[in-house]
Amino acid sequence: MRARTLALAVLTALALAGCTGTGPATPIPPSSPATGAAVAGPQAPAAAWPAPADAQAAVRSAGLPMLGEEKLAVHYHAHLDVVVSGQPVPVPAGIGIDEGRHLIAPLHTHEPDGVVHIESATDVPFTLGQFFAEWGQPLRADRVGPVALGPTVVARVYRNGTAVTGDPAALRFAAHDEIVVWIGPAGQTPQVPRGYAFAPGE
Repeated sequence: MRARTLALAVLTALALAGCTGTGPATPIPPSSPATGAAVAGPQAPAAAWPAPADAQAAVRSAGLPMLGEEKLAVHYHAHLDVVVSGQPVPVPAGIGIDEGRHLIAPLHTHEPDGVVHIESATDVPFTLGQFFAEWGQPLRADRVGPVALGPTVVARVYRNGTAVTGDPAALRFAAHDEIVVWIGPAGQTPQVPRGYAFAPGE
């Protein structure tokens, strides 16, 4: 009984010690090595933002075509992390892909690892706003996904560790970008990864 009481006291002290730290920076789970999975540490992923029921309609709303096959004249990859209140939001597999109709957009995902594939017949810009439209999620000044923004809750976007100014929807993907969409308290500044370890050949 005495040992049990001592153990509870130690656990309580550790819990209280963990609650005392305060600081201006909110860490983001770092991007993982070539496995592609986000490293969340002790935090579980946030609730998923689902892919749209009608992929073709979502791709059309993004102003992109649906193709019968992947075009590889232009072929590169970027990585996207979405974090809400310190928790990663999984980027779904199959964004921009209509499996039932066997169609695929030049901007899409294959796995739920945040790797965005750009596979196009022509070298035209593809934007973060187009990707969110394909995802069926808003990317606006007042809302990102299902999260409403305002004076106390803000969205910040980073490319390769550097804050992006202006409209985040206009951000153009480039090869091997690490893009972070962070949503959290207005008074906090996140620590974000500067890069992502893509798998060989990506």
